Amino acid sequence: MSHTPIPQTRVEAVEVLLLDIPTIRPHQLSVATMRQQHLVLVRIRASDGVTGCGEASTIGGLAYGEESPESIKVNIERYMAPLLLGADATSPAACMDKLCGAVQGNRFAKCAIETALFDAHARRLGVPLSDLFGGRVRDSLPVAWTLASGDTARDIAEAEKMLDLRRHRVFKLKIGLRAPRADAAHVAAIKRALGDRASVRVDVNQAWDETDAMLGMRLLEDAGVDLVEQPIAAGNHEGMRRLREQNRVPLMADEALHGPADAYRLAAARAADVFAIKITQSGGLRGARQVAGIGDAAHVALYGGTMLEGAVGTIASAQLFATFGALAWGTELFGPLLLTEEILRTPLVYSDFSLQLPSGPGLGIELDEDKLDFLRRDKAPAKTYSIA
Repeated sequence: MSHTPIPQTRVEAVEVLLLDIPTIRPHQLSVATMRQQHLVLVRIRASDGVTGCGEASTIGGLAYGEESPESIKVNIERYMAPLLLGADATSPAACMDKLCGAVQGNRFAKCAIETALFDAHARRLGVPLSDLFGGRVRDSLPVAWTLASGDTARDIAEAEKMLDLRRHRVFKLKIGLRAPRADAAHVAAIKRALGDRASVRVDVNQAWDETDAMLGMRLLEDAGVDLVEQPIAAGNHEGMRRLREQNRVPLMADEALHGPADAYRLAAARAADVFAIKITQSGGLRGARQVAGIGDAAHVALYGGTMLEGAVGTIASAQLFATFGALAWGTELFGPLLLTEEILRTPLVYSDFSLQLPSGPGLGIELDEDKLDFLRRDKAPAKTYSIA
């Protein structure tokens, strides 16, 4: 019995867009103050006409990590797109294995490409992207809001507004610019104002040395803080272990967690109570899933982190996080809410303190092409790298 050969579906074109979008207010971290977010979107079209999208946005240019929006765009266009053209679009894993074998580092860029490949393949199959990772165990994800104005009264007013809107009841405070006692006083005032109506957590973004962190964590425990994120340098695993052993406030690893290898080292060193999982930091969706598996095996709790991505990266993260069996500390997938412009035809839905996952195929979203054209940094026709 003969069979009609199935035409092969190949990667036909790769496009990279750089968007500049103002934030609703200055977003102050210990490493940078953001007034704009620079979204990097990658679109991959296959020979069957199906297109997928991914995102590789960073925080504060090069202040946070070794990739910038500009370097991501150039490296994809110059080095990665030529490797992908002609590859089997129905096998994202094979595409990524080829790419990772030829290109070192570039975790954020690789994440955007992998997401676009999975988005397209899920659309091709007519299923949500989460189905490619085992299917969802939840249809919504609790979402924290970051208070990062640096002004105590303003942060309290902002938190009260979020509670009234039933949008957020978990708040993460960005600290580290001031001395530990001043930061702790700022946090304590906010916690007193919110009381038991909300969980208050802090992110120090590596701003403290170990001595300051020891003092700061004790003061934060007295203030009623529920979680402390990356207080010291990412590479100081021994310091993280000592802080964890000598304090009762749970300690979360973030900048220290660049994928499965770091997750294994942190778990082996008993240096964290919680992993902040980010698909970009992990090099993609598959890497983030491996980080989650290591956390589960080592009894390290999970938290769905963000790089303040726009809608594409946010919903890609949500599609994966919705497949995790346990997500004890929720997520902070609020990135689109920090931006002044909407890039989707239908915005993501935030209600009842959660992000609601769409049910459509792939990422379940549709981009607003007119808005993309308006927000693009380069107003010339977008470059598309395609098979000649």
